[in-house]
Amino acid sequence: MPKISKLLADARNVELLAALLEDPRQPVTRLATTVGMSAPAVKERLNRLEDAGVIRGCRLELDPAALGWPITAYVRVRPAPGQLSKIADLARATPQVAECHRVTGEDCFVVKVHLDALEHLDLILDQFLQYGQTTTSIVQSTPVPLRAPPLPAAK
Repeated sequence: MPKISKLLADARNVELLAALLEDPRQPVTRLATTVGMSAPAVKERLNRLEDAGVIRGCRLELDPAALGWPITAYVRVRPAPGQLSKIADLARATPQVAECHRVTGEDCFVVKVHLDALEHLDLILDQFLQYGQTTTSIVQSTPVPLRAPPLPAAK
């Protein structure tokens, strides 16, 4: 059984992950109380989950609108022949790009961008249009914000 599968087959580890999802900033001592273990044992389990790649550090979630980026758009990009790597390089170099995913289908990339004004969408699109075709969707609302995948049921 792979290392990750063994870790997630342990009900205490899944319980720890659930507690972390509720409050990622809680101290190890509170986590230990929640799952009924000692703080050193919890710390050791957390280290194993990190080493296995189940937990990948802590992220600070910033509100783009509060930072002056109230508009979010998804840009699908279909690269011209020979331009595939240039799309990824451009996405990495563009500060307004929050995410870039290589996907299947006619479009090879889906890029999430934050904008301060709708008038500036053309500036972003023009950069990508040098390397292929774009199709853009502007986010109107977010009924399901970013969330963690479902935790496995302990066996």
